[in-house]
Amino acid sequence: MNTDTDPHRAPGFCPNCDSPLGGNFCQTCGQPARLHVPSAREFLHEFIAHYVALEGKLWKSLGMLLFKPGRLTREYIEGRRVPYVEPLRLYLSFSIIFFAIYKFGDYRWRSSTAPRARRRRRKRQRRASRRWKRRAAAAPADPAVTTADGRNEVLDEVDKLNPTLGSKLRQFMALPRTDKDAAVRKAFFSYTPYAIFALMPLFAAYLKLLYLGSGRRYGEHLLFALHTNAFAFLALSLLLILPSGIPLVGTALTLWLMFYTPTAMRRVYGGGRLMTGLRWIALMTLHFFSMVLAVVAVTALGALA
Repeated sequence: MNTDTDPHRAPGFCPNCDSPLGGNFCQTCGQPARLHVPSAREFLHEFIAHYVALEGKLWKSLGMLLFKPGRLTREYIEGRRVPYVEPLRLYLSFSIIFFAIYKFGDYRWRSSTAPRARRRRRKRQRRASRRWKRRAAAAPADPAVTTADGRNEVLDEVDKLNPTLGSKLRQFMALPRTDKDAAVRKAFFSYTPYAIFALMPLFAAYLKLLYLGSGRRYGEHLLFALHTNAFAFLALSLLLILPSGIPLVGTALTLWLMFYTPTAMRRVYGGGRLMTGLRWIALMTLHFFSMVLAVVAVTALGALA
């Protein structure tokens, strides 16, 4: 074992795995041979280099992801991976950013309409909500749901199927309206990111089904799913924070969001425009309904928890 106490001189053996050293890096584990306690400046540089990709990985990946649909996926499939950020990290990063912006941005989308038009629209929505509440309060109880003695037949059936779920549902129904809304919002932001992430394998399975006979492996479809959905979260995040004074940029970004996936599909999978368009419509339809069902399910279960 090496007993040299000089931290700036390369030891004869790797401090990490005790393998003999023959250069500036350990040939077994890859750790640098010359080690010393880093300064505050070196700590900062290491942090930026690792997480923000100071060497250009992030910016190169972003540029290709934004402006060259499908190119990043092709680069990865063809083996050129070192210059780019890993697909899973891209997806997770942009999904977290989107949900953080959406949650802490008062749950409102930026609009390109004038502030006066937005105020008029909000007033109309409030009036419609008040009318709906008055009609609901004045409407008689539905005999198919509520019995003469005030029991709820739907809840009674749930109790028979699952007493625990029925009890939680009754507790939720007994809450004031504001508490119900708060529980639903909390459940939505707590569980929706997990539900959407869990849909990535299903998204890839839809692609596998749509491109049967193409010879593509499931992993390639999953890679395409991660990249396209990473772009979607990035574009939606930009739309959320986009100032309302530049509507043309928002319109252009929205159009690019719409046509991005079919463009990427043609670049990665090939095929004519018509068949690609039909596959894209089928893919978006399947993914939309899957996402709605998943979000509704996890939000409902989360609110009752």
